[in-house]
Amino acid sequence: MEMLQDIKKTIIFEAPIQKVWNQVSTAKGIEAWFMPNDFEPIVGHEFHIQSPFGPSPCKVLEVDEPNKLTFSWDTDGWFVSFSLKDLGDNKTEFTLNHGGWKADEAVISKANEKSSVIRERMDNGWTGIVHNLKKVVEG
Repeated sequence: MEMLQDIKKTIIFEAPIQKVWNQVSTAKGIEAWFMPNDFEPIVGHEFHIQSPFGPSPCKVLEVDEPNKLTFSWDTDGWFVSFSLKDLGDNKTEFTLNHGGWKADEAVISKANEKSSVIRERMDNGWTGIVHNLKKVVEG
């Protein structure tokens, strides 16, 4: 069985790193481009993201302001990380990584679909979500 690759999205924002960090490391900031949540940037903090499938339990795994933030997402072993790199000149490189995928045939219980189907759907979804973030930080 083949393990699925992480979803990676890298984009350059015309915004200083601190502005991008504030948007990806606060509950209000995350809600503006992603989904309602009760996130706090504290390692070990347990929170929920209100997804279309209902609340997803998450836990903060890593906080390295303003460079990196990682949290576990839902109950299938996923993790999501946001990596920020200051490019100077009011530009920030932002990389989203959604990993922890199982084998392509493994069924994701909540959605009752194969991992490969969900991954493809989420890959497309993340593209839109990252573009929402771009609008928010550059707006």
